[in-house]
Amino acid sequence: MIYAFFRARGYVKGFEEVKKGFQIEDLIWLDLLRPTLEERRFAEDLFNIKLQSREEIEEIESSSKFSETENQIIINSNFMVKEDDTYTAQPVSLILKNNVLISFRNSKLQTFGDTIRKIKNRNKTITNGYQIILALFDSRIDLDADYLEAITRQISHLSKEVNIKQDLDEDILIGIGTLQETTMLIHENIVDKQRIFSAMLKSEFFPEESYELIRIMLKDLGSLLDHTQFSFERLEFLQNTFLGLVDFEQNKVIKIFTVMTVIFMPPTLIASIYGMNFKFMPELYSHFGYPLALLAMVLSSGAALLYFKRKNWL
Repeated sequence: MIYAFFRARGYVKGFEEVKKGFQIEDLIWLDLLRPTLEERRFAEDLFNIKLQSREEIEEIESSSKFSETENQIIINSNFMVKEDDTYTAQPVSLILKNNVLISFRNSKLQTFGDTIRKIKNRNKTITNGYQIILALFDSRIDLDADYLEAITRQISHLSKEVNIKQDLDEDILIGIGTLQETTMLIHENIVDKQRIFSAMLKSEFFPEESYELIRIMLKDLGSLLDHTQFSFERLEFLQNTFLGLVDFEQNKVIKIFTVMTVIFMPPTLIASIYGMNFKFMPELYSHFGYPLALLAMVLSSGAALLYFKRKNWL
């Protein structure tokens, strides 16, 4: 699918519709969503460019994230997508050439939909691809902030479960681990954007009037990074609290078994002595030997129990 924005005609979609009366000088944005081979060739021939493969877009080297030649800029980034409660990173390739933005992606992204609505509302003020790419990243930052807020709410809910639940199960620990992975993924995506914005400020192609907006977005990204760091620390504290409570519960169980073992040790000793059946054991012939042995067992257990009580071990 091809979507396009023209200065004169505004927003159009569909390959055939884009080709009708095509005026390249009026084009400011060509968006390729899961393009067919014919659509890819149309864009490549139209701008004399080469669209990258998914593997090339996902490379992590700085030169792969932002590169420029005499007449074009290539930006590769990952945009997070939320499906149910799962977060994934989808690669996006952006090419700026002749003041036109050519974007290439393989999945629908909320960021692009939000940006399209912004452009429709500010149609007269958006005149080139540089402004569109900044609008895309501005929408991306807003969405990442929303994701962080959602994760913060999940952390708060999980914290209440840890503090309220009497029976701690492994689902809570799995939930903490999942949130840690998600926060790490957001952190990586924010750092990815920081590298791109830093490269934009060094670029000679971006208009000077865009530098102030880029610096503002860099500050926003810095704030989001601080928030992710806070979330990391909170999750680590929550994990330590959970493991501490588990250890506490285990220690209580072990303590009970230890106390029970010690309480029954004296009776066991008495029973062992009188169970040896030696011939010369005067107690064996005592008329009150059996009840006295039982009484000695009870008293020894009671003495041990009383001792533990006084020591506050129970």
